[in-house]
Amino acid sequence: MELLDVVDINGEPTGETVTREMAHLEGIRHRTSHVWILRKKEALQVLLQKRSPDKESFPGQWDISSAGHIPAGSSWTDSAIRELSEELGIDVDPKDLIEAGLLRITADTEFHGRPFRDNQVSKVFVLFLDKEEDYFTCQTEELTCVRWFDLDKLISDCRDGLMGDCLIVSELDMVRDLARSFSL
Repeated sequence: MELLDVVDINGEPTGETVTREMAHLEGIRHRTSHVWILRKKEALQVLLQKRSPDKESFPGQWDISSAGHIPAGSSWTDSAIRELSEELGIDVDPKDLIEAGLLRITADTEFHGRPFRDNQVSKVFVLFLDKEEDYFTCQTEELTCVRWFDLDKLISDCRDGLMGDCLIVSELDMVRDLARSFSL
């Protein structure tokens, strides 16, 4: 049973905990970490993971490079580093993660015939890592593969509804703006 901290609007723990299942059943606010892996080739590229068809939410859709719920008592950064290791088989130093900001996400939908109410505060990180797709070791329970996408085209495709419902345009804009501040 995975316990999550119940958090306020800014992602600060309230002292209460909730199971992950109950958080998504009742829409109780909790925290996640999102790590977007970027590299510069001809254009700025972002690595996406394709979610396993068995995932509880957004099965089979393209998603953030690495993301995950933050277990009760853990920090944003510790969770981001753990997820990178588990999902993609990479180890990074905390100083390599660049904070892009906070994102508040709500959703009320259904997956696999069950209600899914999401209410999360996510800390968004960027990691610059110029590696080919075969460098990453995919955790098959979570994802089926990874692929590099041109970031500007991805944002355009998301705005046009061509990438499913998992990616959030405002978050992609946040990531692109941070990368541009580094002149990439």
